[in-house]
Amino acid sequence: MPFQWGKRTYVMGILNATPDSFSGDGIFAENARLTAVAQAKQFAADGADIIDIGGESTRPGSAPISAEEEMRRVLPVIRHIQQETDLLISVDTYRAEVAEAALDAGADWVNDVWGLRMDSRMAAVVAKYNCPVVIMHNRSQPKDVAQTEQLGGRYVGVAYDDLFADILRELQESITLALDAGVRPENIIIDPGIGFGKTVAQNLTLVNGLDRFKTLGYPILLGPSRKSFIGYTLDLPPDERLEGTAATIAIGIDRGADIIRVHDVRAMARVAKMTDALVRSNA
Repeated sequence: MPFQWGKRTYVMGILNATPDSFSGDGIFAENARLTAVAQAKQFAADGADIIDIGGESTRPGSAPISAEEEMRRVLPVIRHIQQETDLLISVDTYRAEVAEAALDAGADWVNDVWGLRMDSRMAAVVAKYNCPVVIMHNRSQPKDVAQTEQLGGRYVGVAYDDLFADILRELQESITLALDAGVRPENIIIDPGIGFGKTVAQNLTLVNGLDRFKTLGYPILLGPSRKSFIGYTLDLPPDERLEGTAATIAIGIDRGADIIRVHDVRAMARVAKMTDALVRSNA
């Protein structure tokens, strides 16, 4: 990976090739490919280093789709963006079949929200393609989702014996799956899974204690953008969570985030640059 971890924060822009993105910015129409290329180019101009393309919503309470539908949504977008920009492309999927097709289509990374656990072939695919992989922690269960009309879904009543110890252990189990399959250590990035099977309070605690995940020895991706823990903290819908996201990003970088995954690339790239100037001045 062409990154120097610790020197600066890298920015991953979110591109949802879905009709049901929780943040309301999904690209899913007749002109989706053209729109996606335009958005990718704008992300690049705004400071993105990577673009993360997903075809299935992962918001609390969302319904799964088939692998065929997921590929129908993401593969044309990946091909067009790969042809039209120099951005690194990440495919946001937990299915090995989709990951393999996406990598063949021009994707560079895999971002697996189930940490290689949902599809037993995923680790082998990542190893085969020798590509970076984001291994995320996830305890999402539909039974734990509560919804409100304005603020959307959130997880409630999710119990951990010890929040950090449990997540560290489960991330390490996913890392071991990767290493045992032949994934190179330098290709592994970890994500504590903000918003995935955690309550509002647990998410706040995780961001504040993000530095504890540095003990695993891998770069850390933080993805809090517009998520419900911000909305429920501020009592604001997704389209009014810019400032809450900015505060979370700044604290996350101070606590050791190496990559931020965001919707509002221009604003958050500026937040990252300023925070880096404050906390990485001796890096």
